[in-house]
Amino acid sequence: MLRARGLRLTAQRQLVLEAVYQLGHATPDQVHAAVARTAAGVNITTVYRTLELLEELGLVTHAHLSHGAPTYHAVGEDQHVHLVCRACGGVTEVSPAVLDGLVGSLERSRGFLVDVGHVALFGLCAGCAATEPEAEASGWGAGPGGEGIKPDRPDRTGRPPTRGEST
Repeated sequence: MLRARGLRLTAQRQLVLEAVYQLGHATPDQVHAAVARTAAGVNITTVYRTLELLEELGLVTHAHLSHGAPTYHAVGEDQHVHLVCRACGGVTEVSPAVLDGLVGSLERSRGFLVDVGHVALFGLCAGCAATEPEAEASGWGAGPGGEGIKPDRPDRTGRPPTRGEST
């Protein structure tokens, strides 16, 4: 792939790609830390540029799992939806089939095709929900209309949810 574009697989590019595969889901800073263990001279700018190139080539993709840097993962993995816990920061993956109803509805009603590989849903994991007795009573989870937001309660970061944001 690289040669077809007149590029070569440098040691730095190889290290970045290997780090993404080894880490599973990783921010550029996490990739940089992993690469730096092997090649201390690789700087963060190189990591960002390499991740962008690898994404253009279809070898990695990213999702936004928080308000910070994107999280990269290998394209060879099955597509999945990310569930991000606002309390502990844990990330789990579920099959995109859980969104089939929504995806189909959006396509039929609006002609909108969802890129499921970039979907992240925010809320409370089972462990955190169990330790927060007020979670269910205070509106975490689906509301009466099934919209799944609690507009009057800030999330664990102190930022109130926005309309249409899942929690």
